[in-house]
Amino acid sequence: MRHARGYRRLNRTHEHRKAMFSNMCGSLIEHEQIKTTVPKAKELRPIIEKMITLAKRGDLHARRQAASQLKQDKDVAKLFEVLGPRYAERQGGYVRIMKAGFRYGDMAPMAIIEFVDRDVDAKGAADRARVEAEADAE
Repeated sequence: MRHARGYRRLNRTHEHRKAMFSNMCGSLIEHEQIKTTVPKAKELRPIIEKMITLAKRGDLHARRQAASQLKQDKDVAKLFEVLGPRYAERQGGYVRIMKAGFRYGDMAPMAIIEFVDRDVDAKGAADRARVEAEADAE
């Protein structure tokens, strides 16, 4: 019987899963849209929604709890300064998962996970800034 088995192990150790979801949360916060496999996206959804709920609270303890989960301070800053106020009126359901076909090579089902009211300019903003800086330097 599968009682009390509330998450997918994804063929990874606990430490690997924790690090992977921390990295995926950071990428989703930074780019506001990422492409991954369907099981990973389904496991990431409750984690990132809890992060948004912490950002909506906005106090110091919530910021420290989010910082303990995320690896980079810039992700924590964006979470509390941009995403928290953006979803202040929304009562849950901050992300959507859309099926995106199958991956070439192993036919793994892929999905795009994104924030509901995402900023379309956020994806690739760091790359655009880097390219512009290189062009200005030349």
